[in-house]
Amino acid sequence: MIETFIQFSRYFIALLFGSAVAVNFAGMPRTRKNYLVFGSFTVALFLFQIIGLKILGMEMILKIYPIISHLPVVVFIVIYLKKPWLISLTSMFLSFLCCQPPRWIGAVIGKNFENASMYHIGYIVTTIVMYYLLEKYVAKSVRHLMNRSTKSCLLFGSMPAFYYIFDYFATFNLNYIYSETRSTMHFMPFITSAFYFMFVLIYYDEILKQAKTERERDMLEIQFKQAQTEFASLKQIQQNAATYRHDMRHHFNLLQGLASKGSLEEIQAYLKTAQSDMDAITPIRFCDNETVNLILSSYDTKAKQSEIQLSIEAKLPDTLTFSDTELCSLISNALENAVHACENIEDVSNRYIKLRMYSKNNKLCIDIRNTYHSSPNFYQGLPVSKHEGHGLGTKAMAHIVEKHGGVFQFLVKDEWFIFQASA
Repeated sequence: MIETFIQFSRYFIALLFGSAVAVNFAGMPRTRKNYLVFGSFTVALFLFQIIGLKILGMEMILKIYPIISHLPVVVFIVIYLKKPWLISLTSMFLSFLCCQPPRWIGAVIGKNFENASMYHIGYIVTTIVMYYLLEKYVAKSVRHLMNRSTKSCLLFGSMPAFYYIFDYFATFNLNYIYSETRSTMHFMPFITSAFYFMFVLIYYDEILKQAKTERERDMLEIQFKQAQTEFASLKQIQQNAATYRHDMRHHFNLLQGLASKGSLEEIQAYLKTAQSDMDAITPIRFCDNETVNLILSSYDTKAKQSEIQLSIEAKLPDTLTFSDTELCSLISNALENAVHACENIEDVSNRYIKLRMYSKNNKLCIDIRNTYHSSPNFYQGLPVSKHEGHGLGTKAMAHIVEKHGGVFQFLVKDEWFIFQASA
């Protein structure tokens, strides 16, 4: 009686373990409702198998076991958890593979004790430990791999699927297995090693794609932050201009009072001061493109503050492939680097920046060059900063140009550091 109870307990634990691992790998949310539904499903499935065992016998049950045990779990994951068939099948194949360590450990214990009940007890204890280890260290990674891409999921589940088919075939074809001992012995190592190397190659490709995506995301963040900074500065200029326009009536009233007194010299002095204030807050007109014009005006002010001689020639094409944010980031990063390089030159008479933007074959061409204090270092065509945390600007510039199928180069020629791009 006790042996029978232990035996059926082992059958139920095996079903529960395999099903729980499968739904865990598939990503079942941990809610009370899900636990109740899953528990009811597992009990119902176990009772159905017990009834089938009484009616059909053990031999028939083993032959149709995938249909009455594994298939229902797959269907449960698809219908209740609303997961794709590929993830459902892969989860089931993986759970079957996870059942093998308890089977082997239970078999070893049963063999050593020469007792079937010890085999069942060893199996039950191992499944408990196994589930804890899978839940804590494996499940999250498995879910990530299966949801990463269809290709990743297919390759990840292929080896467990082959093992599942091989195990089922071997169970009912013992004569062939024993007659072909050598080929059978080498089959699973061959399949395992083949899929291992295929998985490594494809997963490495997936890692490269992820790294590229993360790099693009980082570049976009840099562009966005740079654009935010520049647009905030430009917005402040516009607000100052709006405030000055609002105060014009006060200026007119003051001038009218001075005129009524005949104070010509005071009027001239006041107009000179007002003109200077307006010039300080009014963006200089470099081109028709409002975004580029505001950026160039902002850096023209920065250059004057740093005693840098900045010359600008900007003739842009009517249509641009760059968005305003990309254009802002591209020009701002280039000019920002040029300003920093010039600020390190002690002799202010040698601080020069030359910017030229023009249209050629309906493409925007950019040529920005500046003098420098120390010769820059290059790595893979990009200037390398000596300061930690710097150098991202040039990477962002390169990314923007390449994104639009353009070409660029950084070089040093005739004591000038030059950035050229065309897109």
